[in-house]
Amino acid sequence: MAQADSTDRTADAGGTDTARGGRSGGFLGLRDWGRDARGSNTWRRGLVIAVLAVVTAVLLAFHAEVPNSVGNLGSLLETFLPWVGLAVPVLLVAALLRRSATALTALLLPVALWANLFGGQLTDKSGGKGDWTVVSHNVAAENTDVPGTIRGLVASGAQIVALEELAGGHLRAYETGLSDAYPYHAVEGTVGLWSKYPISGVSPVDLRMGWTRAFRAQVATPQGPVAVYVAHLPSVRLKAEGGFTVDQRDVSAQALGNAIQAERVSRVLLLGDLNGTMNDRSLAPVTSQMRSAQGAAGDGFGFSWPAAFPMARIDQIMSKGGLQPVDSRTLPRDGSDHLAVAATYRYGS
Repeated sequence: MAQADSTDRTADAGGTDTARGGRSGGFLGLRDWGRDARGSNTWRRGLVIAVLAVVTAVLLAFHAEVPNSVGNLGSLLETFLPWVGLAVPVLLVAALLRRSATALTALLLPVALWANLFGGQLTDKSGGKGDWTVVSHNVAAENTDVPGTIRGLVASGAQIVALEELAGGHLRAYETGLSDAYPYHAVEGTVGLWSKYPISGVSPVDLRMGWTRAFRAQVATPQGPVAVYVAHLPSVRLKAEGGFTVDQRDVSAQALGNAIQAERVSRVLLLGDLNGTMNDRSLAPVTSQMRSAQGAAGDGFGFSWPAAFPMARIDQIMSKGGLQPVDSRTLPRDGSDHLAVAATYRYGS
C-alpha cells in the first residue's frame, strides 16, 4: 500500500511522470510545456532554434547586404530568395518537438518578413482585358521536341513571340513552323522575334560578349509603336572554386540597361532569358527602370527554370512607358529546359 500511495501522490502532483524525467501525453507533449527533466522551462528551451529563426529573418531582411565579394554569394542568395522561407516549417517542427515558446516566438520574425516580401505573389493579380499577348521562350539548343515547342507557341495565341538560344540546326524549323501564324520575323545571332504585326528598325545590342545575343526592333501594334528588346544574357555558373560566377552576365546587364535607357520610343518591352531574377541586385541596370509583368499581374511565383522542377524566374517579360500588364503566366512544359513565359498587355497612356 505504501508503494501505491507514493505513486498516486506523484501522479496527482504533476499529472505526469515528469518527476522521473518522463513527458506528458498529447500531440508533441502540448499538454505539458512546463519544465523538462533538466529543469529548463519552455522559455529557456530551444535557444538554438530561436537563433536559427533570427538568422533566417536577417537573411530575408538584409539580403542586399550579403556581399558579392566572396563567390557572389549575394546574387546567389537573391536568385533563390523565396526558398529561404522553407526554413520556417523545418524550424517550426523543431520548436514544437522541443516545446519551446522562445523558438515559436522567434519564428514570427521570418514569417512576417517572408509574407511582406512575397505574400503578394500568392494572390492572383490578373484582371481586365488586354490588347495583345507576348511570349518569351528559351527554346534550348538541345531541345528534344522542336515540333512540339512550335505547336505550343502557336497555341499560346500570342501576337509577339521572342525566342532565345536558337541553334543553327533548329532555326529553319522555327522559321518554317511559325511562318503561317507570324508573317513577320527577325533573327540576330541566337535570338529572334516573330510577330503578327510589322517589324522594323532591327539593330543588334552589344552585350560586350563578342557575338550577338540581343537586339532591338520596333513593332507596329494596332495601338501604336512599341520598342521590343530581345535578350539572352550570359549564363551563370556555380563552381566550387569560384562560387557563383556572374561577372560576364553583370557586364552584359549593364550594357542592356544602357541601351534601354537610351531608347527614344516611349513604350518599351524587354523579352528574354536574363539568367537572373528580379531580386538579383546585379540586374539593377535593367530592373530599376522596368516593370515585371509577373510581379504586377501574375498568379504565384511564375518560376520558369529548370522546367522539370522550376525554382527560379530567370525568363523575364518587362515593360515601361504606359504598357499595363493584365496577365502573366508560364506555358506548359515542352522539349526545352525552360518554361515559356507569357504576358498580356493593355496599351495605356
